[in-house]
Amino acid sequence: MKILVINPGSTTTKVALFEDLELLKEKKINHSDKELAAYGSIRDQLPMRVSRVQEFLQEEGLAPSSLDVMVARGGMLPPVRHGAYIIDETMVKTLLDCPAEQHASNLGAGIAWQLARENQTPAFIYDSVSVDELTPLARLSGVKGYDRRSFSHVLNTRAVAREIAAREGFNLEEVNVIVAHLGGGISLNLQSKGALIDIVSADEGPYSTERAGGLSVFTSVRIVKKEGVDALYGYEIGKGGLLSYTGSNDAVAIEDRALDGHEYSRLLYEGIAYQTAKAIGGLATVVQGQVRAIILTGGMARSKLITEAVEASVGFIAPVYVYPGELEMGALAAGGLRVMRGEEQAQVFQP
Repeated sequence: MKILVINPGSTTTKVALFEDLELLKEKKINHSDKELAAYGSIRDQLPMRVSRVQEFLQEEGLAPSSLDVMVARGGMLPPVRHGAYIIDETMVKTLLDCPAEQHASNLGAGIAWQLARENQTPAFIYDSVSVDELTPLARLSGVKGYDRRSFSHVLNTRAVAREIAAREGFNLEEVNVIVAHLGGGISLNLQSKGALIDIVSADEGPYSTERAGGLSVFTSVRIVKKEGVDALYGYEIGKGGLLSYTGSNDAVAIEDRALDGHEYSRLLYEGIAYQTAKAIGGLATVVQGQVRAIILTGGMARSKLITEAVEASVGFIAPVYVYPGELEMGALAAGGLRVMRGEEQAQVFQP
């Protein structure tokens, strides 16, 4: 079964062709600042992104009609369940016109819809970032009318959890696992019998290479008074974390300095591990410590300085498994394949 996977980011559109689960071709289409500057908003980029994906198919000698299914990264929808959703006009309009947040991933469904509709090719999103299965307790924020929202690296964390479960011989529908995605942003989730019942989002938890994480309210107010609200937002989406402390978001270089004896660099790296372990411990209490596995994934899971420190702190709760990197493209393809084989049922988005 020939599968096209589409994963748009802020400055790239990743595309991949699969034959079942075998990767045939993958390409990262780069979008320069000059190219993006021609568009006033993210939604305005849709025709250009569609055209660039069409060019990729032409390079491979393929027409959209030759594809069996298309699977796109799920964007910032209102709260949805985990798994597959059929891409239709209602979903595309929601993501383009009134998404929960503005983000390039909102273009994924639209790109697939434009390519698929002429030939009525099945098209899905899978494990959207806005999967929200929080319990009523987890949803409370402390202020009426401002419930906690569920945003985490759902696609990669669920895919890695499936890999670890298959390897270690346990059923995700029967156990609790905690997964920490350690990337440019750090988020964690508690998967209880398959559902994501609680999370620590990238703006609630550990700082990362370039995100501040969970600043206290009073710290946030001080920043706004001194530097303005745009500065606060900047620290949360790309100018905080290690970049704020060191002037660099090059995690490898900072870790190298830490290993060479630079005490401040080691302190900063240990801080990421410290805060990640605290967040894992907090999630473990939700299920009274009944956790089958703790999983560390994402790019920073390649750092033994971080993973070993986290394991030393939380290994008493459950076995710790390290799965560096991410499985996003393969996870999208696998999700679409399961639907096409009848192993999963795709849901219909209702705004």
